[in-house]
Amino acid sequence: MSSTELAREALPQRIKRKVKRALGPWGVFLEGFIRHPVMVGSIVPSSRFTIRKMLAPVDWENCKLFVEYGPGVGTFCQPVLDRLPRDGALIVIDTNPDFIDYLRHQFTDSRFTAVLGSAADVEDIVRSHGHEKADYVLSGLPFSTLPDGVGPAIAAATYRVIRKGGAFLVYQFTPRARHFMARHFLRIDHKMEMINVPPCFMYWGWKDED
Repeated sequence: MSSTELAREALPQRIKRKVKRALGPWGVFLEGFIRHPVMVGSIVPSSRFTIRKMLAPVDWENCKLFVEYGPGVGTFCQPVLDRLPRDGALIVIDTNPDFIDYLRHQFTDSRFTAVLGSAADVEDIVRSHGHEKADYVLSGLPFSTLPDGVGPAIAAATYRVIRKGGAFLVYQFTPRARHFMARHFLRIDHKMEMINVPPCFMYWGWKDED
């Protein structure tokens, strides 16, 4: 292949990199949605209203480990870190290596860890980072479009990994997530946030103390 042909072949990649840099996190998020629409679920990150309302019930003073599934480009990460105690930890789990690579460069807080993996393996991931249980788990994964068996596996593993008194926080664009949660969480609070694209359903599944 001649140098001219190599240059022509490399041009689309150079343009792509320039566009991504210009768009910043939106460019990374958009590419992630295009590549993995089933796993990302939405083309637009959550609104600040959704973030504020979703995190409001968390008892931050007693939160030592917060876990997030499908963090994307970190829309929730900084708000969680802003609220987390100095001795707390945030572990985010995503199957998209582009998102994980972006997050590892974006967040330098020592309390932050980005893991390339499946939410179904949350128990092993939590233990491998020196924890027994999580206080809260947040998920924006699109349960209604996950491959067969994956949603139930994630819901079951999440229930097991959450400490008593903790909660599973879920935001979705359809109400189907409640079906997966209700198999394990007897008490589920719910609200809806209209100032979001699209409007989303919000659920808090509490692991009540015996």
